[in-house]
Amino acid sequence: MRQQLRYLIVLIGALAIIAWTQRSDGRLHVIVLPTKGDAILIRSPNGAFTMIDGGGNPTDLAVELGAHMPFWERKLAAIILTRAAEQNTPGQLGVLRRYQPMLALTTVIPDGEWHDLLSALATPVHRLQAGQQINLGGALLQVLTATDGDEGGAVLLIKYRATRILIHTGGSAGDSALAELAGQHIDLLIYPWQRPITVAEIEQLRIRAVAFSDGFEAAEPALQSFHERKQLAPYLYHPELDGTIHLVSDGQRIAITTQLP
Repeated sequence: MRQQLRYLIVLIGALAIIAWTQRSDGRLHVIVLPTKGDAILIRSPNGAFTMIDGGGNPTDLAVELGAHMPFWERKLAAIILTRAAEQNTPGQLGVLRRYQPMLALTTVIPDGEWHDLLSALATPVHRLQAGQQINLGGALLQVLTATDGDEGGAVLLIKYRATRILIHTGGSAGDSALAELAGQHIDLLIYPWQRPITVAEIEQLRIRAVAFSDGFEAAEPALQSFHERKQLAPYLYHPELDGTIHLVSDGQRIAITTQLP
């Protein structure tokens, strides 16, 4: 009996330590996960989680979420589908089987299992529209544009005090929306590897770092080296080379770390 009690005390202590290390730190976390396709996890300053896209492999995504979310957490502030493409929806289906989002946002509401799962969870589903602003728990998500089609996708801007993260993982249809950001600083741009960097609206931004994504497949992929892409920003990252790309911000300063699997 005493030995069992000791084991119970050790177990409770271990769980308490894990809970302490996984508590909210009051900062913004933007985590580009190394899955096939696009998968971005946001942890807001108040500790709420938002999933953007999800990649093409639900098993890989489940492993990654388990590494970055507390084991007891089963709710999401929101789930966002920037493009209803096969590179994004399988991962989201896996998320919906395990987590309950309070809100779902998408450029196009896809028929089938994605919609059925959300209906079963009684989660409100809304179309993404330019001008929308959503409070993610201390951080503000602004929708710059949302279009469908092969060159479509949603362009999202996350603001936390002085920090700016721009998510533009779709095609050229979203480029024109960047004109309103001309001259502004962007701490992290998440942008497709297969798209060229020589886009006028992109060149007008003051970008500190770029995390390349591979969910968007261009009809004619850009053939540019990492050296050529350095014209875009001084710091470049790609999940296939760097693994998990993790930005942390207190609203003024940012730090970006990487971790290979």
